Amino acid sequence: MHITPAEIVETLAMINKQNLDIRTITLGLNIRGCMHEDIDVMAAKVYDRMAFAAEKLVPTAEQLEREYGIPIVNKRISVTPVAEICAATAAHDLTPVAQAMDKAGTAVGVDFVGGFSALVHKGASVADSKLIASIPYALAATDRVCSSVNVASTRAGINMDAVLQMSQAVIDTAKATADRDCIGCAKLVVFANAVEDNPFMAGAFHGSGEADAVVNVGVSGPGVVCAVLADMPPDADITAIAEAVKSTAFKITRAGELMAREASKRLGVGQGILDLSLAPTPTDGDSVAEIIEAMGIGTCGGPGTTAALALLNDAVKKGGVMASSSVGGLSGAFIPVSEDTGMIRAVELGALTLEKLEAMTCVCSVGLDMVAIPGDSTVETVFGIIADECAIGVINAKTTAVRLIPAIGKVAGDSVSYGGLLGSAPVMPVNQHAGTVFAHRGGRFPAPLNSLKN
Repeated sequence: MHITPAEIVETLAMINKQNLDIRTITLGLNIRGCMHEDIDVMAAKVYDRMAFAAEKLVPTAEQLEREYGIPIVNKRISVTPVAEICAATAAHDLTPVAQAMDKAGTAVGVDFVGGFSALVHKGASVADSKLIASIPYALAATDRVCSSVNVASTRAGINMDAVLQMSQAVIDTAKATADRDCIGCAKLVVFANAVEDNPFMAGAFHGSGEADAVVNVGVSGPGVVCAVLADMPPDADITAIAEAVKSTAFKITRAGELMAREASKRLGVGQGILDLSLAPTPTDGDSVAEIIEAMGIGTCGGPGTTAALALLNDAVKKGGVMASSSVGGLSGAFIPVSEDTGMIRAVELGALTLEKLEAMTCVCSVGLDMVAIPGDSTVETVFGIIADECAIGVINAKTTAVRLIPAIGKVAGDSVSYGGLLGSAPVMPVNQHAGTVFAHRGGRFPAPLNSLKN
């Protein structure tokens, strides 16, 4: 589809007035060729692969910013799930690989590196278990590395043993980075139905079905959608609201399509997917919560919020898929608490609770994202939160995820703060009645009947 000069002019207006940006250009890399029985040799090979393949990523992105005037907020790298290459080594601590990834990310100037990951939705290999055990140390020892573990899928069910392992890993990661407001947990996500081509962190990894190197682009524009809805009359009906969102999503996605094509061509790698998610930032006016309120909800979290979010998510997808033939990733609306000023305000007012957030995740792109909870929450409580979210994903055949931050030494009403895109999060009260039995039963939650599609 041809991109016209008029579209570019309209896009520039959205950039200058409504916070439109390309949230990320993510270079996905296959690192399976880096396998080696010696962990240090393997780490060195990972560094060389990443540093060489990504040496032009940041300069190319900066050149595109200058030429088109569209901000590219983050430049990132995602790699093959590290557990897959570590079956070759007898080493128990896989932190050296994470440190090599971090060093390579620093050398080429990217913001984050994803792929310290494992896929254990049906069972865990020895290498998978070693990676999970290494997560707290790896995230404490690095600045840019992000980790993700897929513990459930609609086709396989939920690996409840892995959920418990990851619950303990979340708590241990919080403790290992307690001196930095538990920032390690902001770089750790637990998935159900993880996708192979997600450009967003902390969950990005380069899946087994991908080419050796691809460019995946994430485009975002909550401020643009919010501005359009704010200009609509109070008596506009819901159909008109949906059409306005759909039309706006089309325009936003066209800007991402342009940048994806150019980045792929200039880097000499395949064009991967375009993720058209509405991803908020702590910047005023760049909030998904404010879109929901612009639809007419008094405060995000109030009655009607889930319906409004469902309409928003659906309209974004409908508009976006008409603008690109490469839509993928997660694509929809994100609701990370710490990264959205409207969400933070709603939590502080008491309008938005953890239970309401969980209900909202049934109809949005991902799940419980950047949610800070009291630091004394038990492993059984964390398990229950993750298991509930996995169940939503498995039963509804959608991607769900949990990025929890047990704020060590803090209680409900306190906050954690990171700056930048990660923002700050109020510590939310959590139902502590998980009990001590369910989390330790183990086994596998069977795949639902709707998984039998053949």
